[in-house]
Amino acid sequence: MSAFSRMASFDDDIDFRKVWRVGLAISAVLVALSLYGIIGRGVVLGIDFEGGTSWDVPTDSLRVQDARDTLRSLGEQGAKVQAIGRGSSRIVRVQSVTSDQESQLRISKALAEAADVQETDISVSTVGPSWGDQVTSKAQRALVYFFIAISAYMAIRLEWKMAAGALVAVVHDLLISVGFYAVLQIEITPATVIAFLTILGYSLYDTIVVFDRMQENTEKLSAGSKTTYTGMVSLSLNQTLMRSINTTVTSLLPVLAMLVVGSSILGAVALREFALALAVGLTSGAFSSIVIAAPVVAWIKEREPRNRAIRERVLSLQGPLGNAPLGTAPLGTADVTESHGAPPKQIVTPGSAPTLSGRPIPPRPRKKGKKR
Repeated sequence: MSAFSRMASFDDDIDFRKVWRVGLAISAVLVALSLYGIIGRGVVLGIDFEGGTSWDVPTDSLRVQDARDTLRSLGEQGAKVQAIGRGSSRIVRVQSVTSDQESQLRISKALAEAADVQETDISVSTVGPSWGDQVTSKAQRALVYFFIAISAYMAIRLEWKMAAGALVAVVHDLLISVGFYAVLQIEITPATVIAFLTILGYSLYDTIVVFDRMQENTEKLSAGSKTTYTGMVSLSLNQTLMRSINTTVTSLLPVLAMLVVGSSILGAVALREFALALAVGLTSGAFSSIVIAAPVVAWIKEREPRNRAIRERVLSLQGPLGNAPLGTAPLGTADVTESHGAPPKQIVTPGSAPTLSGRPIPPRPRKKGKKR
């Protein structure tokens, strides 16, 4: 049976305790790079946050370097210039922190001469510093309200320890997404902020699916179980893995379509800003639900007295690793195992009746017949 067939039938036996070690190492590298980008290089904010003026010059002949040279001659060395679109839909966008009307007219005239277009063809938009501060504060408040609402919902629906694990995964995804923009020096706009909030929703969807299955399997975890809470988490991830993969792939396909068709072919800048953040966040969200949220909850729950007693019992029975190997017992009310659909082994010892995972098997009833 192929790997995908096994995952689809919930019959896979991936030991996620090994996956977590590799995943956490990858996550540590990504977080370090993100912190370097955010602290070392800084986040590039659009004029909607910082305030300033933007010029959109419709031209297919003006090169970015020529526009920079024109602005440098006017003392605007810090202005940002980028070309958007192709052919007749191509525009050169110039952004500067200046808001002085005289400077705006002077730059508009210089850009019109360099691009050989009329000044009236150039679209000019101005955002004041106070408006940028309002947008920034509203984005921050929206993020705080989101965290509060999600924490309260998960604490009521599941438990606060799972809410803590989900929040750690969400912060991880947000940090990597913003760090990606900081490292590559991509401008963050209001459309990007909206995409970040959307990312958090997708990230929590995968996490809640896994946590819900963990809660169901926790009810079957008893004092006589032959695996630890961590082993039960690995089982839950196996049972929900294919669903997470399907959700992520089907969500990424339209996002990639927006990037390829909307941004590259049609030149829609807003679509690119939105889709790029979504693509990074969806990938990070699927990753964090497996290697961040789940092991954090397992680490917290293993310290509960009940789960600690189960772990000590497993340690005494199965050696220093403290976790049952895959396929040691069937999944039932009294015993939770990590064998995903595997039949229990029949154990026969000399001079004793056959047993099923250590329990005696009742004798088969004889058929009634005529005596000879």
